[in-house]
Amino acid sequence: MIRCLRAKIFPGAFATPKRLRPRRRAGGFTMIELLVVLVILGLIAAFAVPQVMKYLGGAKTDAAAIQVQNLSTVLDLYRLDTGRYPNQDEGLDALLERPADAAKWNGPYVKRRDRLVDPWGNPYKYRFPGEHAEYDIYSLGADNAEGGEGESGDVTSW
Repeated sequence: MIRCLRAKIFPGAFATPKRLRPRRRAGGFTMIELLVVLVILGLIAAFAVPQVMKYLGGAKTDAAAIQVQNLSTVLDLYRLDTGRYPNQDEGLDALLERPADAAKWNGPYVKRRDRLVDPWGNPYKYRFPGEHAEYDIYSLGADNAEGGEGESGDVTSW
């Protein structure tokens, strides 16, 4: 009881000396732990990045295919209004700006010029009369050269 009173009157006087207390470890991570985490993240990135890039390339090809189909639909609307498809000289620009001899042109059929550009930044190719159909719309893919496979393959309307 006397000890309890002394502890209340003189706080800290009867405390355990610092040299006898167990040491507390400072918070944080050691260098080894950080290196292990970085190695694990590097391994995950080494396996994941090629897969993501493969899907990204496939997504551009899919987007180009959808855009080619949309341009085909827009060309059909153009034909319904004007009675003909744009000729080779007018090209796809006829969807944005009225050609001189298009009397019943009801456009613009495409709101922005960038809709006439494929996902790789190259303009879509238009051929009238087409070799495969009444008209041909196509993109040459990532390499902007005929043929190829995967992301470098051609995307066509036929």
